[in-house]
Amino acid sequence: SELGLNASAKFKKSARTVGDVLGKYHPHGDSACYEAMVLMAQPFSYRYPLVDGQGNWGAPDDPKSFAAMRYTESRLS
Repeated sequence: SELGLNASAKFKKSARTVGDVLGKYHPHGDSACYEAMVLMAQPFSYRYPLVDGQGNWGAPDDPKSFAAMRYTESRLS
């Protein structure tokens, strides 16, 4: 991808990734894109997490307690 998203890349701000997705594929609001990325980063949501995240991505007892996208960073797993 143009952002260089892969498992060996440095972490990028989640807002940058979401903005790229909104601009190219899903121009309907950032909350749906970011919540989908949060689910892919939470180790308790999927059997194999697809996104490697840094920051507050929620807790098993309250999965909706994740931080705003400007405070989190991500890369592919």
